[in-house]
Amino acid sequence: MTRECWLVSNGNVLASAERAETRRERSRGLLGRSGVEGALVLPRTAWVHTFGMRFDIDVAHLDRDGKVLRTTHMHRNRLGAPVRGADSVIEAEAGSFERWGLQVGMSIEVRE
Repeated sequence: MTRECWLVSNGNVLASAERAETRRERSRGLLGRSGVEGALVLPRTAWVHTFGMRFDIDVAHLDRDGKVLRTTHMHRNRLGAPVRGADSVIEAEAGSFERWGLQVGMSIEVRE
């Protein structure tokens, strides 16, 4: 079962999120959903795909310290490339990162 959490940067809450704890949850990601409130955090993940997704997503790759290494807008039915140094991934509906101000170089903390 995913755990509820918050995405925080510089003391500011960017969004609510769910954290996929198990391998099965990480593999499923956002498949089968028609949207997502907030974001989904995928620990121990360096790449994602959007095969079978119903909507486009924003993807952020974070290093072990929570620094955003790369952000990508992914259309449906695409395969993303692994990002060197990535330790986790954040997925959200397309356009979310712009609304939140999430950018490369920011530090993101995932708080329970």
